[in-house]
Amino acid sequence: MPNPNRGACGFQSSEFEQEYERPSKSELKRQMSELQKLGEELVAEARDRVKRVPMPEDVRDAILACQLITNHEGRRRQMQFVGKKMRTLDEEEVAVIQRTIDSWKGMSKADTAALHALERRRDKLLADDKALTVLLEENPELDVQHLRTLIRNARKEQAENKPPKAYREIYQILKDIDKKRKAAAKPASQDEDEDGEPIDDESDDE
Repeated sequence: MPNPNRGACGFQSSEFEQEYERPSKSELKRQMSELQKLGEELVAEARDRVKRVPMPEDVRDAILACQLITNHEGRRRQMQFVGKKMRTLDEEEVAVIQRTIDSWKGMSKADTAALHALERRRDKLLADDKALTVLLEENPELDVQHLRTLIRNARKEQAENKPPKAYREIYQILKDIDKKRKAAAKPASQDEDEDGEPIDDESDDE
C-alpha cells in the first residue's frame, strides 16, 4: 500500500518537520553573539582564574594567547578566533563556563567595595603624582622605577586607546598589596586560597 505521507518527490512529512525545527538564522546569530561575549569575558579575567575554568585545552590556549597580545589588530583577530573556538563547545561545556563566571560575579558587597577602592586608587596614581609618593611611603618595599614605568605606560595606553596591559598590572600590584595587608591582619592559623577565600585544613584534626 502506498504511503499517504510520501509525495512524488519521495519526502515524508516528518522530514519537513525536522527541517522546520532547525534554529533560524537570527537564532544562530544570537547564539554566536552570546558565545563571543562569553569569550570576551574570559579574556578580561585574570589568567589564574581562566586556567582553573573547566574547558577544552585548545579553547583555554586561545583565550590565554589573546590576553598576551597588545597589538590592536592582532588582538582583534585573536578575539575572533576565540569566538570561533567558543562555538565548538557543547551546551554542557558552555553551561559550566557560564556558572563559573556567575560565581565570580557573586561576590559580597564588601568584596565589590574593596575592588572599587583599588580601582579608584589606581586611577588616582595615573592622575596625581603625589599618590605614588603616598603609596611608596606605605609600602617602601615596592620597586619605584617599575611603578613609574607602569604609570607612564598606562597613561600612554589611555591616550592612544591601546590595550590596558600596564593599567591592569598596576591593579594587580595594588591587589597584591591589599591581600598581604589582610593576611597580616588575620590570625596566622587562618589560611586562604588564591582568591583570598578561607580554606579548611582537615589534616590538622588527624
